[in-house]
Amino acid sequence: MFKLYCHFRHKFLTISILILLPALWLQDALTIRALPVVTEVEERLLIPAETAQIPNWPAAPQISAQSAILIDAYSGAILYEKNVHEHLYPASTTKLLTCLIAVENCSLDEIVTFSHDAIFDTPRDSSHIALDEGESITLEQCLNAVLIASANEAAFGLAEHVTGTSWRDFADMMNERAKELGCVDSHFVNPNGLPDEDHYTSAYDLAMIGRAFFANELLCKISSTEKLNLPATATQPDNIVAYSKNQLFPGKTYAYEYLVGSKTGYTNAARNILVSCAQKDGMKLIAVVMVEESPTQFADTVALFNYGFNNFDRVNIAETETKYNIDNAGFFYSNNDIFGSSKPILSLNTQDCIIVPKTISFSEVESTITYDTGNAKEAALITYTYRDRFLGSVSVDFAGGTESYSFESGTMQPVPQSSDHKPSESRIIFINVFKVILWIVGIAGVCIVLVFIRAFFVNYHFEPRERNNRRSWLKSRRKKRRRRPRRPNRFRDFDY
Repeated sequence: MFKLYCHFRHKFLTISILILLPALWLQDALTIRALPVVTEVEERLLIPAETAQIPNWPAAPQISAQSAILIDAYSGAILYEKNVHEHLYPASTTKLLTCLIAVENCSLDEIVTFSHDAIFDTPRDSSHIALDEGESITLEQCLNAVLIASANEAAFGLAEHVTGTSWRDFADMMNERAKELGCVDSHFVNPNGLPDEDHYTSAYDLAMIGRAFFANELLCKISSTEKLNLPATATQPDNIVAYSKNQLFPGKTYAYEYLVGSKTGYTNAARNILVSCAQKDGMKLIAVVMVEESPTQFADTVALFNYGFNNFDRVNIAETETKYNIDNAGFFYSNNDIFGSSKPILSLNTQDCIIVPKTISFSEVESTITYDTGNAKEAALITYTYRDRFLGSVSVDFAGGTESYSFESGTMQPVPQSSDHKPSESRIIFINVFKVILWIVGIAGVCIVLVFIRAFFVNYHFEPRERNNRRSWLKSRRKKRRRRPRRPNRFRDFDY
């Protein structure tokens, strides 16, 4: 019995080991596979945010993306930055630039016909809407397919339509436009972001592209739409329906009510990328998150938007600035009119604003001025910074508005205007040319009169005044008689 027991025990242990070994191996394999991901996330969390080093700058949320940025869409001021210039793969966020170039060079009703290359250069395992060679849709429908469904063949078709040749030639236009937009870290080789070692960008550059993209109302509308619906036509026989994977849209897990537009991107090498724009209370922000695990890219984006809206103010300089001195320049401005009611020749742009952290006061903001603006309508440009951190700029424009002032109470006060009177943009140097001319003519006239009077007294000599008495008169009379020649006797020369 004991031998039989040992035999069955041995068999049982053998079978148990055979069953457990694969399970243990699978568990170890899963653990090993999971460890790099956890390690990568932890490493990304250790990357410091540059803005966190600025004294008195608002404390930002912890972002686990490898690279992230939050900027003001109007001024370009950076509110949050983390490793923003590292070269990274953009994936489908490349299509932001592709669509921007397309709307800048083409009309929406133009017809895009798909070539053999546009269709067959698109990998079957990538994002597409199953268009076929020779099919045609409008350029507007193509934009919808690219931005909503992230269709790669549609991006190829757009590129070929814009260039009129191959989609490969479109890369030159992309790189040139990127430089114009202020990109400094990018190089593009295709219009859709399919993997390529020579195709890269940075969070900073995507934010610069986003400024131009989200300034276009149509592109904002399309990039905030969840559903794509392309009805069948004579040139495209299928009713195509597709949905965006963006979780920021209404009804989704990370829905953001102030969203203006957004574009997702993903490849194995790039991981998850998200470029988004939101607007609240007049402030328009752009957030870029690169190299993140899903769905944290959406949580990071929402956290960045909330951080920006809650910790920064948009300050209108024309309404806030009270004085401005330029070191050693002899230039000044005032909100008071020098000559009364007059037309200003210079004014602060009333639309320009800067972004100021709520943790500092406006008095702590520094400013500098430059006169070489490159714009014929601008006399100068005032740039505002805090601790060398750019906050925005305001232009000094050649103006044409008017504003009246009163000299009552010994001070110059603005004269109240009617409710329908537009407020003057003037807050800089005022000159009433007509009054200045009158002042100059008057002063010149006075100077001329004074010169003539002085010349009269210098050149005219008065005789000394004699005492008015008889003795003096007689004395003078005798002197005159001595000097007078004697008259000849008129009778001496005649004979009688």
